[in-house]
Amino acid sequence: EGERERKKEKEENPDRNKGMETLRLKREVGLISAVSLIAGTMIGSGIFMSPEWVLYYMGSPAGSLIIWAACGLLVMFAALSYAELGTIIKESGGEYIYLLRNFGSFPAFLCAYTSVIMVRPASVAGVSLSFAEYAVAPFYPGCSPPQVLVKCTAATCILLLTIINCLNVKLATSVMNVFTAAKLLVLLVIATGGIVLLINGQTQSFQNAFQNTTAGIGPVGVAFYQGLWSYDGWNNLNYVTEELKKPEVTLPRAVMIAIPLVTSLYLLVNVSYFAAMTPAELLSSGAVAVSWGNKVLGSWAWLISLAVAISTFGSANGTFFSGGRMCYIAAREGHMPDILSMAHVQCFTPSPALIFTSAMSLLMIIPGNFSSIVNFFSFIAWIFYGTTIAGLLYLKIKKPELPRAYKVPIFMPIIMLIASVYLVLAPIIDQPQIEFFYVILFILSGVIVYFPLVHFKCYPRFLPWVTLHLQLLLEVAPAAKNVN
Repeated sequence: EGERERKKEKEENPDRNKGMETLRLKREVGLISAVSLIAGTMIGSGIFMSPEWVLYYMGSPAGSLIIWAACGLLVMFAALSYAELGTIIKESGGEYIYLLRNFGSFPAFLCAYTSVIMVRPASVAGVSLSFAEYAVAPFYPGCSPPQVLVKCTAATCILLLTIINCLNVKLATSVMNVFTAAKLLVLLVIATGGIVLLINGQTQSFQNAFQNTTAGIGPVGVAFYQGLWSYDGWNNLNYVTEELKKPEVTLPRAVMIAIPLVTSLYLLVNVSYFAAMTPAELLSSGAVAVSWGNKVLGSWAWLISLAVAISTFGSANGTFFSGGRMCYIAAREGHMPDILSMAHVQCFTPSPALIFTSAMSLLMIIPGNFSSIVNFFSFIAWIFYGTTIAGLLYLKIKKPELPRAYKVPIFMPIIMLIASVYLVLAPIIDQPQIEFFYVILFILSGVIVYFPLVHFKCYPRFLPWVTLHLQLLLEVAPAAKNVN
């Protein structure tokens, strides 16, 4: 059988007859790993930190639960829309590759530029900082841990993830599977605890549950930001399409399993929080899950800190795994330095792209804090999510003849597009802040980089020399697309 596969490979790759080996990333992500990649990345720090902020902006338990349910529904529409895109454009790279194929080089470059330099590293940094907060908390009972220690722990987390992801794809997905199983178990414990509390009559938070609900456009938009942070990772599978086994089947199926599962757990966990604490107690809690543990688990409350640390580490691994792929694909298409488009000749991992993502994430840790990273990340992300969905609508209307293994009803991407426009504009209109202006300026600064370096290819003469020596140092070589 192995000999037959080698003969088939030779026929498909005539370069081999010339003595050249074609290097590709392997298709090693099956359905279980695909579900783990989505669910494991989504369930991170958000469900343990965002509930108090969603409640803060919505003003009532019922309003808060509606936001969590609406976020789940919106993400489901978005992920199914992306699944259709993934069966039409069977390449890795997520939003970047879809913008490149639908709208051309310049919009795709802006997406890669902001995502590779800022958005993905900011996401990894945000989750790693959350991991660090919970990992060191047990050693500082009754007081806040030193920020230097928190940031050093977050940096250690990122460096460990870099090693795991550079060594082996199977190792990275195995870590993902184990950590996803652990965090699902933790959420089930919290959800079960809430059901027990409700049965015992602790329903005071649900009496007059809609009282003080906010209806303002801006606060609702920011509440969505905080809720959607907890769902971030729904699109991770589209970044690794070329590494999926049977992507036309695995992609939509994994979405249909993972997102309803996570949404149901999130709602049950929020109900559990409200059963254990009054809204006032929840708002005054620095870490909602730990406060819940202190009230419900008593002397076993330390398990929650451990569980959150495990959860955030697993989520950071998934974000890192997919984030490195966008950098790798953008370089392969000529929008980043060539060295970032190469893969390790023995490990078959895009190690230069992963190392670069790691370096940018480490820089983000220095000034970063959780709340600012969430709002910054969400604003940029939804600009590109909306543009990508517009590309799907274009394909559905203008090119319905394109072969696709999976189709979504057209109302789903339309609702998603409207929601994207709302999530980008609402906070700016209702509460304009100078930070949003800086974000837009940063995106537009890509123009200064694009035309000289990408369009006119005016890069320094020493760059090929640097690339060659980095190739030798990192033991990497150019990799071909893994597309049928």
